Amino acid sequence: MKMQILDASKIVLVTFICSAIIMEGMKKIAAHIGAMDIPRSDEGNRHIHKNATPKLGAVGIFLAFLIGYMLFGEQSVRMNSILIGSFIMILTGIIDDIAPIKAKHKMLGHIIAASIIVFYGGILLDQITAFGYSCNFGILAYPITILFIVACANIINLIDGLDGLSSGICIIFFTTIAIIGFFQGRYGSLVMILTLLMLGSTLGFLLHNFNPAKIFAGDCATFLGFMIAIITLLEFKGPALISFFVPISILSIPILDTLFAIIRRLLKGQPPFKADKEHIHHQLLGMNFSQRTTVLIIYAINILFAMASIFYTLKANREGIIIYVVIFILVIWFVFHTSIISDKSKNVPKAIKKSLKLDPEKPLITNIIPKKKNTTNKKNDNEKTKVTNSTKKKNTK
Repeated sequence: MKMQILDASKIVLVTFICSAIIMEGMKKIAAHIGAMDIPRSDEGNRHIHKNATPKLGAVGIFLAFLIGYMLFGEQSVRMNSILIGSFIMILTGIIDDIAPIKAKHKMLGHIIAASIIVFYGGILLDQITAFGYSCNFGILAYPITILFIVACANIINLIDGLDGLSSGICIIFFTTIAIIGFFQGRYGSLVMILTLLMLGSTLGFLLHNFNPAKIFAGDCATFLGFMIAIITLLEFKGPALISFFVPISILSIPILDTLFAIIRRLLKGQPPFKADKEHIHHQLLGMNFSQRTTVLIIYAINILFAMASIFYTLKANREGIIIYVVIFILVIWFVFHTSIISDKSKNVPKAIKKSLKLDPEKPLITNIIPKKKNTTNKKNDNEKTKVTNSTKKKNTK
């Protein structure tokens, strides 16, 4: 066990150093080719940073990953498919970072990369067993797996809104999977090698990406989600639903953030993927937390999910359930005390009021129970008018 930990530490350390050094070069390359993130007012002032920042950080992660693979990896058909698919994801991201392309063209690149994993690498989500029932997807396993890979890639990219946020979440994921792998005796497997390579490479990037960030991942951040999807699908899928649920639960923050964003925009009558400033990190910033504090809070919640996943894997279900209950209470409180879903969480959203033919500008209670007319005030008003009328008559006389 000690030797395995030492070997794992060597992989993480080497890729970390390579990534940290490569990032210095990526900053200069990004500035030279114009791959810079420049805050613009025409996007609704969504940018939180104020200065132009180099983007190609995820390219540096990919290069460090490649160096680590050449030193510690083994060649196989699956590994070849991962390298080819990763290259396509990175290439698509670089093109978009230099000169933004249409969403449908980016999606095409992501689908091609995912298809290589499925058809050439043979990595499939083909069966899930839950509650004694087994579901075999058959031919649908191909589109389902492609959809899963593309969704994971874009979920990580969507939450990349603060310095160190998406990279930190990915690091927590890789660390958790590595811990689970050690306890399950998976050291030396493809999934463990990939996890350790990605852990070291992403740590090297975080060194430059944590607030105040000197470089961003850019649209190439989809590579991180791409690798997370592959690691999830490999040896951690298994036939049982719980083995697939464990790695997914570690990504609960970006998944919930994306889900809340879609619900929020649909309730407002907006396209589900329209950008806005109502994400989880925006809500925390609205509570007067600093960027660093906001990111650390999200890290802490994500670590809770990771701990619950580890407890479930180690068959410590009681501890896992306790943590999930705590997280559930936190999520419910957050929904009802922020604008993560509606403008004022304690009021019913305007879109729902309109569908019920209620006045969207009035509170719900006044729509359902009309205000009682104050008869005493009316009587007083009538008496006042009578007095004023009588005084006017006297004056005229």
